Amino acid sequence: MKPRLSLYDALFQFVGQCAWSDLRHASVLVWMVMGVIHEGSVNLTRWLAHVQTPAMQAQSTQRRFSRWIQNQRIHPTYLYGRLIQSALADWQDAVMYLSFDTTMLWDQFCVMRLTVVYRGRAIPVIWRVLKHGSSSVKFVVYQDLLAKAANRLPADVKIVFLADRGFGDYKLMRYLRSELKWHYRIRVKSNHWVWRRGKGWQQLSGFHLNRGESLMLHSVKLFKRHRVDGVYLALARELEQGTLWLIVSSEPTTLQTLQEYGYRFSIEENFLDDKSNGFEWEDSGLRCPLAISRLCLVTAVATLYLTLQGTAVVAAKHRRWVDPHWFRGSSYFKIGWNWIKTALTRQWTLFAVSSLISNHDPDPVKASKSQYERQRYRFEFQVHTINYGT
Repeated sequence: MKPRLSLYDALFQFVGQCAWSDLRHASVLVWMVMGVIHEGSVNLTRWLAHVQTPAMQAQSTQRRFSRWIQNQRIHPTYLYGRLIQSALADWQDAVMYLSFDTTMLWDQFCVMRLTVVYRGRAIPVIWRVLKHGSSSVKFVVYQDLLAKAANRLPADVKIVFLADRGFGDYKLMRYLRSELKWHYRIRVKSNHWVWRRGKGWQQLSGFHLNRGESLMLHSVKLFKRHRVDGVYLALARELEQGTLWLIVSSEPTTLQTLQEYGYRFSIEENFLDDKSNGFEWEDSGLRCPLAISRLCLVTAVATLYLTLQGTAVVAAKHRRWVDPHWFRGSSYFKIGWNWIKTALTRQWTLFAVSSLISNHDPDPVKASKSQYERQRYRFEFQVHTINYGT
């Protein structure tokens, strides 16, 4: 069997979990994912050298890709739903962290994405692309996106939603708790108001913390005009840079709350993988929201497959075959990517991928032991906790 066809067969079996009405669409998706893996780019023309079909003219294959991207019968998030649901079905942790954020393409299109946090990176769960000149979107725009995502997640797992200041919305917080039954850790702005029993209303900017000091406020009310009752706040000023963190939580806050919120940054790495550090989104030249969304399907499938492949490589203790660092220095995404490209060159076997089972990392990434220890103990706080519910 030719090496590239072995990858084709593995990917075809992988994407076969989707609800395809026409398997020819699945075949084209596989060739596109292979093109992304080989070229590290979403430029359709650069994929042509990696396609093995009866078509003799390069233009024929390019048109086939273009028609797939523009095909209204292909519903990207619906197709991907089966794939990510299967990948998360065997999740073993009691808690699953979801990170939500937006990114802009060419200052014209806003990509909203909900991801599952996995060992320092984020895996897409669902997304939407809008022609929108700003990365700020209202709750009503993405509410149904969260509802659809809930159906893709395993039952009996505690879900914790993570988001930055742009999503400090009272409607979102109420919806997460009352409708989805999710918990949340959301960063809020300093101009928001908090009510404390016996203290009245006060803006968060009025709390003055020294570097290395943290204040935990329990059972308070947030937002003066549209109150959210019974929430918890973690206020902290980082020791080295003096960065102020204001985190609202649906559960009592501790220093663990700040660490949990830190998981949110994994989605920024995911967007970076799609852009300059991986798939070069901007090279596509697409200017249609639905076409971009279908392209997101290609990169989401590639991200999931490469991460699963990297997980299998580490589990088999073959990481150092493709990662030159003594300790793990690359993400599971990059390890899987390196393994596939090396396997195709050296005739190695591709791993059979299964599912994401835990956010616990048996092999944490670290450039060196000393740097890892400095980073691990970088944030130290003197903690004050005040409970206004008693």
